[in-house]
Amino acid sequence: MAIVGATGLVGRTMLKVLEEKNFPVDSLTLLASERSAGTTMEFRGSKLIVQQLNEQSFEAIDIALFSAGGVLSRAYAPIAVKAGCTVIDNSSAYRMESDIPLVVPEVNPDDAMLHHGIIANPNCSTIQLVVALEPIRKKFGLKRMIVSTYQSVSGAGQKGIDQLQNELEGQIPKERISQHQLAFNTVFHSRPTEERGSSTEEELKMKREIRRIFSMPSLPIAVTCVRIPSTGGHAESIYVELEQPWTLDEIHACLSGFPGLTVIDDMHQDAFPTPVMASGKDDVFVGRIRKDEDNPSGLQLWVVADNLRKGAATNAVQIAELLINTLS
Repeated sequence: MAIVGATGLVGRTMLKVLEEKNFPVDSLTLLASERSAGTTMEFRGSKLIVQQLNEQSFEAIDIALFSAGGVLSRAYAPIAVKAGCTVIDNSSAYRMESDIPLVVPEVNPDDAMLHHGIIANPNCSTIQLVVALEPIRKKFGLKRMIVSTYQSVSGAGQKGIDQLQNELEGQIPKERISQHQLAFNTVFHSRPTEERGSSTEEELKMKREIRRIFSMPSLPIAVTCVRIPSTGGHAESIYVELEQPWTLDEIHACLSGFPGLTVIDDMHQDAFPTPVMASGKDDVFVGRIRKDEDNPSGLQLWVVADNLRKGAATNAVQIAELLINTLS
């Protein structure tokens, strides 16, 4: 097995998740840029030397977890596949390719078996949303969705954390993920075009990926994605209109029995999910489950997850587990 982009935020989290899950790894190769090559990282009590990524890196590698950005994924994933390796890619490079499955194991695990060498890991915000909504969708159907995200700056990698910390310390950031101040502020993601009224790239990703994973290409979805000045965890306010009648007890029951979900929903005890609560955990947390008082089909949810774990590294490792289980 190999991790491409091993020294990045997600790469380091992949290494941690592999160890925690006791993933069956005979040999692990850590790959990164020339700048990071030669550094050491620890795995299961041993020190591994990070190697420079090149075209010969994938000989004798069966599964590679990629988290080095879309440009490198486009360049090296085909090389890895040609060498006989299966790539699980965390970038956006392949998510909308019709012949490459986009997989969340709790939602569409069978799609992973349709791969031709590459499996795409969805966007972090998409992953937690589809896990939370899948049991509801299966039982009651979806007519419409409105979602607003509250995303940690860690979603932009170490640069986002560094910019926020520099600003909080009164320093000028060396690198920026936004021209706007992050500290004590909220900002939007970049837009793919300057067209007036256009969605941001993050908003477009979520709409396209949700529809694809749910196999609902015409599902009406409105998305607003916002970065907040926190260093870990994404939260989402989700409003859905359901096709079938439902009760709050039924919603609680189907969520509580679904793998990978934890319901925390008792406002009398001031109990609801927060990003701090989700930190370091693999589950998706759901709370603030309530009816739209003006629409009998309207349901509101608050969904929180660790974006570096379930939103990226854990989901990728779970896909690798699907592949291993199929072979065993």
